[in-house]
Amino acid sequence: MWLFVMFDLPVGTSRERKQATRFRNDLLDLGFEMSQFSIYLKYCSSGEKADAISGRIPPLLPPGGKVDVLCITDRQYSNMRRYHGRRAKKTDGSPRQLRLF
Repeated sequence: MWLFVMFDLPVGTSRERKQATRFRNDLLDLGFEMSQFSIYLKYCSSGEKADAISGRIPPLLPPGGKVDVLCITDRQYSNMRRYHGRRAKKTDGSPRQLRLF
């Protein structure tokens, strides 16, 4: 499962910019990676984990911001077409699981 967080945050004042930066840093602390400036994504090994992570996002929201959270399957993610410049970029699959001894 892939969790996408897409957002528009107010940045008109210095305080709003600080709140937006804090929100982005909070997403990074939750293990998200930046796909685009206002789109972050994270791989979750199960739907339950995706629900748990998405439940941690609302308390982090700055006032006046608009945030959408989308969960898609690995198959849907693998069908995504990605471009960097004019060149197609291969979509990475699911991250490899770590083996702990």
